[in-house]
Amino acid sequence: MLKPKYPPNYSYTPPAVAPAHLPEPTAAEVQPTLPAPLPVQQNGRPVVQLTPGSVATLVIGGTAVVVVVGVVLVSMLLAVAVTAASVAVVAVVARAILNDSRKGR
Repeated sequence: MLKPKYPPNYSYTPPAVAPAHLPEPTAAEVQPTLPAPLPVQQNGRPVVQLTPGSVATLVIGGTAVVVVVGVVLVSMLLAVAVTAASVAVVAVVARAILNDSRKGR
């Protein structure tokens, strides 16, 4: 009743027919393959050339990214501060209400 039932043991059987062998290519049919030549830097110049305009664009773009990230972080900090202040006001009001109800006013 509680004996496990194992699936049947299937084993791989090789195909009965052997694959056909292809004839070996002759020396005339074999063509040597050469690797593609690597690009060569000429005159020792770097591949990317920075002009004054592109440097100015990079500086302005980097500054814009820093400003945007700063604005987002400051706004998140401001949201946390406003939330903390509102929770503090609610706590003071709740404390005053509880103190008044205990004194019977």
